[in-house]
Amino acid sequence: MSENALPLEIEAKFYLRDIAALEARLRSMGAKCILPRRHEYNLRFDTPDGALRTRHQVLRLRQSDGVRLTYKGKSEEIEGARRRVEIEVLLDDFENARHLLEALGYRVTTVYEKYRAIYALRGAHIMLDELPYGNFAEIEGDSPAEIRELCTLLHLDMDAAIPRGYLSLFETLCKRYPLSPETQTFDAMKTLHITAEDLGVRPADE
Repeated sequence: MSENALPLEIEAKFYLRDIAALEARLRSMGAKCILPRRHEYNLRFDTPDGALRTRHQVLRLRQSDGVRLTYKGKSEEIEGARRRVEIEVLLDDFENARHLLEALGYRVTTVYEKYRAIYALRGAHIMLDELPYGNFAEIEGDSPAEIRELCTLLHLDMDAAIPRGYLSLFETLCKRYPLSPETQTFDAMKTLHITAEDLGVRPADE
């Protein structure tokens, strides 16, 4: 099967100054909460020589509303959004899944956590993410045009979309603070006050 025939994810990511205000706006517009705020624990895997990262691929094991194993391909920029192959499998045993991946030769390269709530509006999904270094929204839709339309409705600046993943943002912080690139947890960053400028982004809800 060619990569073009695989399931695609089209999304845009935004840094937020006021995540509560965006959530209130979603509710006022009749958005349906399909996942209440929930803690996520994530493990990112790679080969010992970093082959996945070299190819801009992601292999992730997540525990939150169940256990999910996810593969993501290399992303491409498309009209302000990012498009990439995403394949996700639901599992029922986090530790056995980890042991399986390690037995196949993969190793954990990054541990990270966040809180996430998911809303559905006009056929799109809006993820509200609280990370140890800031609050973000991800809008996933069928096209960049749909995402841009939702940005207008939600008072978000599409031009402030972040063309990088969370790992890349964290690595920017590691250049400023004595943080371990392998650990992105709330406990590890509880004493830091991190700004948009530290991350090299600008708020989409100014």
